[in-house]
Amino acid sequence: MDNLIIIGSGPAGISAALYAARAGLHPLILSQGMGALKNAERIENFYGVQPMTGAQLHTWGEKQAQALGARLIHTQVLGVSGFDTYTVSTVDGSYEAIAVLIATGVKRAAPPLPGVRELDGRGISYCAVCDAFFYRGKKVAVLGSGDFAMKEAEELGMAGSVTILTNGAPKPFSSPCPFPLDERPIEAILGTEQVEGVRFTDGTQLELDGVFIALGTAGGSEMARRVGAALDDKGNVKVDENMQTVLPGLYAAGDCTGGTFQVAKAVHEGMTAGLSAIQYIRNYRKNHHLL
Repeated sequence: MDNLIIIGSGPAGISAALYAARAGLHPLILSQGMGALKNAERIENFYGVQPMTGAQLHTWGEKQAQALGARLIHTQVLGVSGFDTYTVSTVDGSYEAIAVLIATGVKRAAPPLPGVRELDGRGISYCAVCDAFFYRGKKVAVLGSGDFAMKEAEELGMAGSVTILTNGAPKPFSSPCPFPLDERPIEAILGTEQVEGVRFTDGTQLELDGVFIALGTAGGSEMARRVGAALDDKGNVKVDENMQTVLPGLYAAGDCTGGTFQVAKAVHEGMTAGLSAIQYIRNYRKNHHLL
């Protein structure tokens, strides 16, 4: 079992990793690569650093953490579960740790389809584990085309039927998908007071009671909410002054906690989360008589 798993290798995650590594905890970083930094053409407002691209900052940060003893695995994280200790599931397997830091940033895009925004919360959902109960025996669909979409579909076991809508996108599943797939491009989500179905670009329609959005990969807020952490009214992960969520040993830092989307803010929060996690892990190991 690891001491600390850090999900994300951006400024927040790497900052926490630097402190945890220097404390001898050998943190494990799970990263799918660059997030928002890849869109930064020039960073020149970060203390003590010459102007550089976001890609350069990201690469140097990963190398710095590894040089200090952090381990880095590039993989897609599907979710977090647990309470006393935590399990982080990925497309390549699962990892267990005493503490977890979510530093994956935020998902900044929703599908540009008519009806998605209008029916949000009225049949449109972004969290299967949160809302599956309300669709017992009903006909639902997951809008997405990768492992994250398949993971969401698995959470909908109480539904009457589950279809994955790829909306014409490729299907990069890492294992065989057991759910019916509809690959047709979607024109709109249908419904007035509640989701009633989808209309495809060929003019045909599919009746549905709900549509779960699962595009790309899971963002920080989605992971936190599934494991039981609280979100604020803007959908950001709620944390205290130590960057800990309402669950002991589960931390969040960076863009997923809201505020300004700046490298300096993410580094500060990562540092705070890292120091807090170090103390939490040491106390946990002491109380559980772990060497």
